[in-house]
Amino acid sequence: MITECSTCGNQYDKAFRVITPDGTSFVFDSFECAIQALAPLCEHCNCRIIGHGVEVGEAYFCCTHCADQAGKTGTRDRA
Repeated sequence: MITECSTCGNQYDKAFRVITPDGTSFVFDSFECAIQALAPLCEHCNCRIIGHGVEVGEAYFCCTHCADQAGKTGTRDRA
């Protein structure tokens, strides 16, 4: 069955569906498109956070360095 990617619009017969915790459904033709659509942005450097990242209150950072640069001191990477 050919479906259309929610991010790029490509029609692909090997696309996959992701359903978020709130029930929203997306179809993607690649992990790259899924990351672009779903991964949060680092508050400091604006890269997509595809690892554990660092969460400070409502803010997300890709690493403790970016959190520190944004003035969020005392953070540590998850082990």
